[in-house]
Amino acid sequence: MGMEEIFGKLRHNSAVMLLLLTGAVFLFLKFLAPLLSPVILAMLFLTIFGPLLQKLQKRGIYRQVGAVLLLILAISILLGTLLLLARWAWKGLPELMTQAEGWKQKLPSWAYGWVNRSLAELQRNALGIEREVLSGAVKYAGRFAALGGYLITFLITVILLAKDYDELMNRLLEREDCHLLLSVICGVIRYVATYVKAQGMIMSIIACLSALVLTILGISQGLFLGVLAGVLDALPFIGTGVVLVPLALIQGMEGKLGVAAGCLILYVTCIFLRELLEPRLIGKRIGVRPIFVLISLFVGIKLFGVTGIIKGPLGFMIMWVTWQNLVKNTEMTKNRKNI
Repeated sequence: MGMEEIFGKLRHNSAVMLLLLTGAVFLFLKFLAPLLSPVILAMLFLTIFGPLLQKLQKRGIYRQVGAVLLLILAISILLGTLLLLARWAWKGLPELMTQAEGWKQKLPSWAYGWVNRSLAELQRNALGIEREVLSGAVKYAGRFAALGGYLITFLITVILLAKDYDELMNRLLEREDCHLLLSVICGVIRYVATYVKAQGMIMSIIACLSALVLTILGISQGLFLGVLAGVLDALPFIGTGVVLVPLALIQGMEGKLGVAAGCLILYVTCIFLRELLEPRLIGKRIGVRPIFVLISLFVGIKLFGVTGIIKGPLGFMIMWVTWQNLVKNTEMTKNRKNI
């Protein structure tokens, strides 16, 4: 019995096929994905910015040059955003800690001790992190060097793929035995690109809205807290409630009931915006319900730890796209036999 006959029989056994597919995806994410991540990220980058690269090429800019310019722009925006957030945190957190000392006095007696212990633990952790960073500068230098090497590899991969990306895809399309692989790759990259762009858009809208409303309400460090709420909203299992609900309680304890109500209304509005925008920007485009993405996120964290935040949904999408293509190929094979 040849391999083609074995594979043909396995395709008709859904349980075995699903089990093999799950094992293959797990092994890929566990061992191969870290090795191939520069190539995967390069393909993702070129997929997201592909239309823009074509426009630059029409204006006489080579694709490689356009890719480098877009990379520099993207890295500059990312670093600028991180530095701005770090600067706000550096200036805003000490002021928040000072304000927290005043807030403690207004708490009920049963809550005072718990908050006092929490703040003391937070201060100890902050000092511990500071000492670790200062004492481990040499140790982290090696990690920064490895990160630099990774970024250089990613940059070179983007430049090389930018030149031959379309030609490579066309050659794969000409090979019938590569149709399944190419369909899975394109489907997963399309999902990731859609997800990243949608989350970035939702996060930006919520951050701008929160910063604007908190500033109008006259809350100290309102701009910083609003942007922080928007960033945390993009993180799974966290959301804007981590910032806005305690802020509303604090404002209520200070007697500013109108400001507290404004914070709660903002919190409900942010939830409504995410529930409204996420299905439109993600669910309808990739055909997957958000609950399945949430379950895959939980499973990914259990299997891979922190990196499961990315690997969980990514693994689910690989399985989803592969399964759909396998079912489609099976139906096409049946139709050919019937003919």
